[in-house]
Amino acid sequence: MIKKAIISGVVFSSILLVGCNGEKEELTELVVSDSEEEAVDASTNEENDEINLLSELQIEILAAITEETEIDHEAIAIMLGGNLKEMSISVSFPKDLKVDDTEIQQIIEDSIQRVSETENVAIKEENVSITIEKY
Repeated sequence: MIKKAIISGVVFSSILLVGCNGEKEELTELVVSDSEEEAVDASTNEENDEINLLSELQIEILAAITEETEIDHEAIAIMLGGNLKEMSISVSFPKDLKVDDTEIQQIIEDSIQRVSETENVAIKEENVSITIEKY
């Protein structure tokens, strides 16, 4: 009888321990899943922030060029690509306009500086490739 009680106790304890261990694994999986979702949400938010920043920079460059050179905004084509670490900016405007490329280059650099300060983001000039084309 004592032998049956000991065996029953061991079996009962084993079931409890296995059950608790299974719950722990489930909780661990839930915590890992929540962390993964938060990481995905954080990276999505960073991507959205970069897209918004690039969009804001494009608007700022267009406004600055039209204001300082009096070129019609519909005659200017601006393309931005990349991210905050490595960015390319391409600006195109008609050949017949008498605008100095260095003036456009300076306007773009000033615009980058203004947006960087406004958004409190560091955009390094050496990581920005600027192309100016006339069509």
